[in-house]
Amino acid sequence: MSFPWSKEYKPSHPAMVWLDEKLPLPRLVYNAVGGGYEVPRNLNYFWNFGFLAGLCLMIQIVTGVILAMHYGGNTAVAFNSVEHIMRDVNWGWMLRYAHANGASAFFVVVYLHIFRGFYYGSYKAPREMIWLLGVVIFLLMMATAFMGYVLPWGQMSYWGAQVITGLFSAIPLVGDAFREWLLGGFAPDNAALNRFFSLHFLLPFVILGVVIMHIWALHIPGSSNPTGVEVKSESDTVPFYPYYVGKDGWTVGLFMVIFSAFVFFMPNALGHPDNYIPANPMQTPAHIVPEWYFWPFYAILRAFTVDFLIVPAKLMGVLAMFAAILVWFFLPWLDRSPVRSGNYRPLYRKLFWFGLVPAMAVLFYCGGAPAEEPYVMLSQLASMYYFAHFLIIVPIVSSIERPDPLPFSITESVLGSDDKASTGGQG
Repeated sequence: MSFPWSKEYKPSHPAMVWLDEKLPLPRLVYNAVGGGYEVPRNLNYFWNFGFLAGLCLMIQIVTGVILAMHYGGNTAVAFNSVEHIMRDVNWGWMLRYAHANGASAFFVVVYLHIFRGFYYGSYKAPREMIWLLGVVIFLLMMATAFMGYVLPWGQMSYWGAQVITGLFSAIPLVGDAFREWLLGGFAPDNAALNRFFSLHFLLPFVILGVVIMHIWALHIPGSSNPTGVEVKSESDTVPFYPYYVGKDGWTVGLFMVIFSAFVFFMPNALGHPDNYIPANPMQTPAHIVPEWYFWPFYAILRAFTVDFLIVPAKLMGVLAMFAAILVWFFLPWLDRSPVRSGNYRPLYRKLFWFGLVPAMAVLFYCGGAPAEEPYVMLSQLASMYYFAHFLIIVPIVSSIERPDPLPFSITESVLGSDDKASTGGQG
């Protein structure tokens, strides 16, 4: 985002002048996250989750690279190598717990980041590309997390891989062949573990590349804001540094306190105890369940229990599970309302807080519950509303809704009027 009033980077020291001429890296940093990057002055704490997501990605990459130095990607030693990391490697237990809980933390902040986008209309023009790249990041996260869950080679790792890869067999004609190609055999074994380890190590760097494009795309139109009103004047913005660097820094401190509490005091709270049992293909766990961040989509998968004409229930569940994320790609065109923010859309706001949010909460809960009643029925009802919300309700509401009056500018939404803003809020 470039405004006429944006500050230009002007190095004063001769060494920095020389570096700026040969390799303008300081200029890039200054324009990206420094005083040269102007952002709306009314951003609330929901805009901090993007920065926290980047922090989580860095935690995962650093801890993952170190763990890979000690991990054995072979079914004969994988489980024992994880125990070796926990017991014999200096600070290995902390690295392993930080990596495992870091995955959960990553999904928490990304889910909140996505729901902020739903509510404040961050997917609307001119920010469609930012949103589309964000959905790609989420899909890559899901793939990376699934492959990482297999690596400890415990009971839940093995049977989770067996169940999830088994979904591809529902694809007509090519399903079984594709599953065998993916696993390198008829069931999860050494070939599958090696492939998943390689991809799990590689994909975080792919995610990092897409994140860089995500931030690049963000800097073209600039950040959205809680009002959805575009920047009109210099009074609508403040430099990213020091204002939002300080604000992000405060939330980083709070995040690290909560994250450290999980790592040091309850590291297994979000895991499954069966994964501390070595993988045994001859003994099926009583309740196979993925990690908690997959639960809503796992609930949608299990919501289909009856064949429809010639389409098997399993195939419909697989298609619905993928469609639950793919529908987000079309949201910029499904929502045709000229108003972005849910704060000024009374009907949309009610349907968001009392429709979509409860439906997702039910899917989260049912995805981790046994595949029995009443959880299956609740999953079916929540899945119906989930798809209806995006494919039916949002387009209709965007056409018939009468939004509340928008403020003239961002400054007016903060200080009350532009006259007050011009006098520093006095008089």
